[in-house]
Amino acid sequence: MKLKNILIVVKDIEKSKQFYHDLFGLEMVLDNDGNMILTEGLVLQDEKIWKKFLGKDIIPKSNSCELYFEEQDIEAFIEKLDKTYPSIQYVNRLMTHSWGQKVIRFYDLDGNLIEVGTPM
Repeated sequence: MKLKNILIVVKDIEKSKQFYHDLFGLEMVLDNDGNMILTEGLVLQDEKIWKKFLGKDIIPKSNSCELYFEEQDIEAFIEKLDKTYPSIQYVNRLMTHSWGQKVIRFYDLDGNLIEVGTPM
């Protein structure tokens, strides 16, 4: 068996596609009417579709999982994040773990948790 994709629920696929392109360079692979596959295996699904399948409310900022990215020049990434999305909500600003890795955590436009860290 092979893990193929990670799916996150979004309110506005076009805005989310732009967000993930602006910050992480992800490109669209397939647009299938409410389901959009981006490079690196990230799938954006329209909230209405997810609610219909699941029959439950979406809980933004549930903090039950995160998307993890690595960036060598994390200071330049933070500068780009602050400039491009100045109202982004941080969970934690730049910090350094005891093992030396620098990380930040913030929410995407829909409350999905993202961590960006320097390579280990």
